[in-house]
Amino acid sequence: MERPTRFEHSRWVGDKRDQRVHDLDHCDEAAVEELMEARTYLSFGPDTLAEARNRGYRLCRCPGARQAHRAETDVDAAEA
Repeated sequence: MERPTRFEHSRWVGDKRDQRVHDLDHCDEAAVEELMEARTYLSFGPDTLAEARNRGYRLCRCPGARQAHRAETDVDAAEA
């Protein structure tokens, strides 16, 4: 999926309506398009899931985002 114009260099984008954070690399295109149309988004600095969680955002329910997060977490745990 191609990233939205304002978020070429961002991976994590928050939805202010429901305090969910979307992974632009793995979320459903329809969910991201709907978020961009609603114009209720924000980015995080630094661009990390940890920063989004610090601001009270939870990971979205998109299956692709959850699978990617689990895979990253499993790799991090195996390296430790």
